[in-house]
Amino acid sequence: MTAWRRALDVVFRVLALVVLFLALASLAVLIYDVWRDGAGRLSWQFLTSFPSRRPEEAGIWHALTGSVFVILVTAALAAPIGVAAAIYLEEYGTRSVAARLIEINITNLAAVPSIIYGLLGLGLFVRALAMGRSVLAGASTLALLVLPVIILSTREALRAVPSSIREGSYALGATKWQTIWYQVLPVALPGILTGMILALSRAIGETAPLITIGALTFVAFAPDGLWSPFTVLPIQIFNWVSRPQVEFRTNAAAGILVLLVLLLTMNAAAIWLRDRYQKKLA
Repeated sequence: MTAWRRALDVVFRVLALVVLFLALASLAVLIYDVWRDGAGRLSWQFLTSFPSRRPEEAGIWHALTGSVFVILVTAALAAPIGVAAAIYLEEYGTRSVAARLIEINITNLAAVPSIIYGLLGLGLFVRALAMGRSVLAGASTLALLVLPVIILSTREALRAVPSSIREGSYALGATKWQTIWYQVLPVALPGILTGMILALSRAIGETAPLITIGALTFVAFAPDGLWSPFTVLPIQIFNWVSRPQVEFRTNAAAGILVLLVLLLTMNAAAIWLRDRYQKKLA
């Protein structure tokens, strides 16, 4: 039995390495293809120009500012609610039936397709709450999308805190909330920030929910408030790809490169914040 287990372990490791190599190779090929098509279009004029029917004059300033604006509002809405819900489920309600039902539903919601959240946002925020096709409606829809991921990642970060920290705090006379606020959360903060930024990285690349709620595909202005109409980079890229002119496809490739830079920046920020807070706690 031991020999069979070792053989299976070797086989699974080899398969994992092969799958990882194929995934990295496919990603490298895709990035090279996009870079070859769009690198020549990247310029300051491309980043700061508004859309145009002439591909050589079209830019992504409206979509870039829209993406940044929407993701900031999404973080402001989802982060407090997600962290508070995770604290309740992990620290206060782990043994209650209601908390277990909530936990099961949150786990299921994390696997729901994003288009469903778009339909929910259309019915709730756009129509029922009369937010219209605004930044606030889009950010609220994306907040619902990333909320389960933030809750689950925050719970895992809280669960990783050693119980000895809680017990030591209680032994010194601290209350439960004081223990959570001054002892547990600082230790769990690197994991919380990492999960939060990775969840927002998913949101910044979403297209289907925002198209469903009515985000515009052609906007000649940048959003200037929560109630302003908007578009985002994925929608602008989709709009350019759907056009027959080859020049617009070049613009789409350049937009993909900008979106990749945004995603890599957010992921790098997650790694930097995690390492920084881990060094402070060490």
